[in-house]
Amino acid sequence: MSLTVEAALSLEVFSRVPFTLYAGEENLHRTVRWVHPVEIPDIAPFLKGGEMLLTAGLGIAHRPDAQRAYARALAEADAAVLIIELSGRAYTEMPEALVDEAARLGLPLVGLGGELPFVEVSAQVHGGLVDERIREFTAYNRLNDTFMRLLLAGRDHMAFTQALADEIARPVILEDASRRVVAYSSGTEVSDAEVTGWDLHSRVLHAHDSHKGTLLASASLVPSGTGETPSAAMACTRRAILIRGERWGWLHVIHDSEGLPNPAQHAIDRTADVVAIGVLSAREIGAQAAQRENALVNRLLLGDISGEAFISRALRLGKDLRDRPLVAVCAVKETAADHDDQTRLVAACRSITLPAVVADIGDHVMAIVGLARHQDEPQVAAHLAREGVRSGVSRTCPPTELSTAMRQARSAASVAASHSGREVVRFDDLGLLRLLVSLSQGPELANYVDDELGPVLRHDADSPHLLLPTLRAFLENGANKSRTAAQLYIQRRTLYYRLERLGALLGRSLDDSDVRQSLSLALHGLDLLRQSRARTVKYES
Repeated sequence: MSLTVEAALSLEVFSRVPFTLYAGEENLHRTVRWVHPVEIPDIAPFLKGGEMLLTAGLGIAHRPDAQRAYARALAEADAAVLIIELSGRAYTEMPEALVDEAARLGLPLVGLGGELPFVEVSAQVHGGLVDERIREFTAYNRLNDTFMRLLLAGRDHMAFTQALADEIARPVILEDASRRVVAYSSGTEVSDAEVTGWDLHSRVLHAHDSHKGTLLASASLVPSGTGETPSAAMACTRRAILIRGERWGWLHVIHDSEGLPNPAQHAIDRTADVVAIGVLSAREIGAQAAQRENALVNRLLLGDISGEAFISRALRLGKDLRDRPLVAVCAVKETAADHDDQTRLVAACRSITLPAVVADIGDHVMAIVGLARHQDEPQVAAHLAREGVRSGVSRTCPPTELSTAMRQARSAASVAASHSGREVVRFDDLGLLRLLVSLSQGPELANYVDDELGPVLRHDADSPHLLLPTLRAFLENGANKSRTAAQLYIQRRTLYYRLERLGALLGRSLDDSDVRQSLSLALHGLDLLRQSRARTVKYES
């Protein structure tokens, strides 16, 4: 959209006389920002870059060394083009030294074969510049209007990157702080190749790039099999997405090696801004929604509202639990301040398109989930297990029994927390463990464990030769001595000795099934107590 040297030379005024391009053909894409008639030899210090210089040659010396110095000074000042009138006032032919130096430096050099009124040249070039500014301003306004509509509609970063791609007609790639591609619009073969090898592009090729830098002539940006060299390759311009002074990610635009015009540069900057606004807004909206869900679930836990009122208030948060079987899911927190547990549970519910109100309730994450009519809690439990969410799942219930369902889920979660793996436990599968969970809230379970296992626990506390692991393996293997010895990687006679020692400590025979059942319950109770103590210490620290 900018006025280039090539476009300026296509204006009507330059059609009035023949002209010749003597040097700098490769840089005709340079942007013309102003036009100056000039007849003084030391014009270079007054230039800002991008000027079209018109001269009759009166300020150009006739010595070859001075002509080379003149061309060199203009090139160093980033002049866009030098146009010399070869009408005989100073030159009838283009000086050879000037042509040679301009060609070496890539400075576009044009010779006019007749006289042109420079005031008309200036007027037409200025008119072209004004037209370009109007077009740029129109493009700016159009893009701003587009982004304003998208922001007001609550659209996300994918919509913003697509709007940018539509505006500048080039591939756009958005990556987050972990350098993962999160949006990709208007792909081409070249940009597809870049996305395929994104780590190379992002981590290596942009390693020393600035926040507003352009990666030029990257070997990886050359399409394979084209025979192109890196100098003719594509390029990538990127912008940092900054949120509260910290980089959230990068916005990349793949383009040709000639660079991007000003409107496209502005569009990239503007898109980086609105992506940051969109991400920040989504974070704040998400945080507010999470706070509302936390408050709602905690009110239900406290008995402040009924199950029916909970369903009604959940609907206001966009969670439609009406006319659905309900289950409570209580997820075990892996660390005290870890928000990933809540995020993981939310994602697991979303992945099976189930509405859920999810809240952090301290040592657990609680969700009230609405099931589809063809679903039941075993299916939900199986899905949570696949997603790696260690949790307890209640029975299905109507709204009036939600308080009971939450208690059931917490009981099941207590058992899940005592297991080492990411296991999901259904309340209906607890059996006698339900009694242990309820007893663990007071001193009864601790007393029962001490009565049953106290001698073994005291022995293991004072001896390097632990017996509790042998007792656990023996009970888990149904008193099968061969399997127990194999699991412990010991000889059978060693196992016999340990079992005799255990029997002596406990004062009971391990051959008695009732004794084994009591000891098995005591071991489950010990696991619950240890897990409870561990979580208490973790949260207090």
